[in-house]
Amino acid sequence: MKQNKNKPFAILRIIFGCIWLIDASFKWSPTFINNFSHYLIEGAQGQPAIVQAWINFWLHTISVNPNFFAIVVAVAETAIALGLIFGFFTRTAMAGGIALAFVIWSTAEGFGGPYISGSTDVGTAIIYIIVFVALWFGKSWEYYSIDNFITKWRMRPTLKKSSRISL
Repeated sequence: MKQNKNKPFAILRIIFGCIWLIDASFKWSPTFINNFSHYLIEGAQGQPAIVQAWINFWLHTISVNPNFFAIVVAVAETAIALGLIFGFFTRTAMAGGIALAFVIWSTAEGFGGPYISGSTDVGTAIIYIIVFVALWFGKSWEYYSIDNFITKWRMRPTLKKSSRISL
């Protein structure tokens, strides 16, 4: 039986989804789409060789069509946001959010850049990963979600043939 202790995680999931939706709306701007490669180039600035190699791998990968990859990121962030807000495919949205946040943290944020002189933080995307993990362990899909509705609908009792009234 579900306990009410998971309700705050469901509320956090919805709020976090709204934050992701705001962020996703920025990704649809022409500025982001047209400067996608530049964000990765900035992430590589002043990083150790191994971090630069990782970011250069991604730069090489997206160089085929940077606008396409920018749109993929925008679509992914939008899907994650909607999944969190509505609680639809919630676990998939959270797993995708963890993966996307890791890629952002390890590329555009250069693993937070604590290796650069004067760095003052470890980046925001790593914090997103922690929130996603908390939402997962808090079973945030159990309340206020389409997933929960579907689960209840699938588990509904069905009438047995012998209990039907026959005329």
